Amino acid sequence: MAQGTLADTQPIDASKVDTQAEIKYAPKKGELATPNPDLKIDSVNEKFAEKYPRQYDSWKSTNKSTAADSAIEQDPRMIVLWGGYAFAKDYNKPRGHYYAITDVRNILRTGAPTDANTGPQPMACWTCKGPDVPRLIAEWGEEGYFTGKWAKAGAEVVNSIGCADCHDTGSKDFADGKPALRIARPHVLRALEAIDKPFEQSDRTDQRAAVCANCHVEYYFDKTNANNVVFPWYKGVDVDSMEKYYDEIGFKDWEHSLSKAPMLKTQHPDFETWSMGTHGKNGVTCIDCHMPKVQGEDGKVYTNHQIGNPFDAFESTCAKCHDQSKQTLKQTVANHKKDIKEVMIKLEDQLVSAHFEAKAAWDAGATQDEMKDALQAIRHAQWRWDYSAASHGGHMHAPDVMLKVIASGLDRAADARRELAIILSRHEVKQPIDYPDISSAEKAWKVMGIDIEKERQAKDEFIKTIVPEWNKEAKAKGLLINDEPPVK
Repeated sequence: MAQGTLADTQPIDASKVDTQAEIKYAPKKGELATPNPDLKIDSVNEKFAEKYPRQYDSWKSTNKSTAADSAIEQDPRMIVLWGGYAFAKDYNKPRGHYYAITDVRNILRTGAPTDANTGPQPMACWTCKGPDVPRLIAEWGEEGYFTGKWAKAGAEVVNSIGCADCHDTGSKDFADGKPALRIARPHVLRALEAIDKPFEQSDRTDQRAAVCANCHVEYYFDKTNANNVVFPWYKGVDVDSMEKYYDEIGFKDWEHSLSKAPMLKTQHPDFETWSMGTHGKNGVTCIDCHMPKVQGEDGKVYTNHQIGNPFDAFESTCAKCHDQSKQTLKQTVANHKKDIKEVMIKLEDQLVSAHFEAKAAWDAGATQDEMKDALQAIRHAQWRWDYSAASHGGHMHAPDVMLKVIASGLDRAADARRELAIILSRHEVKQPIDYPDISSAEKAWKVMGIDIEKERQAKDEFIKTIVPEWNKEAKAKGLLINDEPPVK
């Protein structure tokens, strides 16, 4: 999952809740899971290498996905869109599971804490990074785990996404070579129950998809409790239902530094978009496409844990259902991606303009009452852009859904700019306003008041001084055996 930042929540407005229906909401503090000493989780991935060498080696091959490309340097509009939020400092394209710990340590968003009680981010930022997380939740309980700063678990969460994230590695079934699928994160179990798909009662198909929902989902941090992770699925998993849930509880991730709009930061709603697409509707799971059964050189069949591109194992993935050629299907997917990207950029442009126009309106003396509708429209429009932009593989999972979401985002952006044009005219602001030059990341960071070199220097010092101490302590605890998380 992408790393979240501190969330800001407000109490539910009872006047907006439909009292005629049973409305489910996030758990209260007293409903969080307590320590569970009976749940044993061995988080060290290397311990399973000898017995399951094919699965382990294919998992470790996710280290071949080495590129940590900066998405915001390629598209500086994002720096403006996330103004006032840590994502404006650093946001990279995803890479292999092997680097989950490294990437959350290195990203500028987690800052440069000097001890367990400093830094900008809460503990929840570790939550999908590896099997040490369910281990800690079982040991400390949810409140004990989620309370505090991210650096609190620097020497505890050291094993990247691996075996015990998805499998009951201590069970007899696992010892006998069976999948023994398990979800050990209580907040994920609650979310599945909210959409009437309780894990233990689900069939094999739904369970195979649900283990990926440990991480590949939209979520928020509930600051009214312990900054615990919550999936906003209580009204449904589509973009409108989640938005309605957020609106009803008065939630915002942050307030935009330019427009002052109460913003939502989408994470990566892959499970949600998959479930609404043709594959999800027809029982084709994440595992079928990204972790197919393959035959080794010795003729034995095993599950490939490389989490790769389905086209890289075409005969074991797409060709199981499709009779088109690999080239034809790749071109179809490429066309979907191109179409979605084109309209997504149009929505970005509209949103960037809206944020600057809102700032001009505030500077001209606009009131909160005047701006209310425009800010809500900005919030809804950007939520839809981010929902589409953050959905890994949305162009393949559900291209029709993506295009509809972006189209509705363009509608809401048009609503915002129309409202703002009226406000600007009322305050005698010349239009079009002067829009700053954000054609490069450096220019955008300057416009948004971000000292990127200062951020980078602090992070470099953190990696050189604090991270080695974390690794040393983890080794002493037996949490690291052979491999340390790579530095880069």
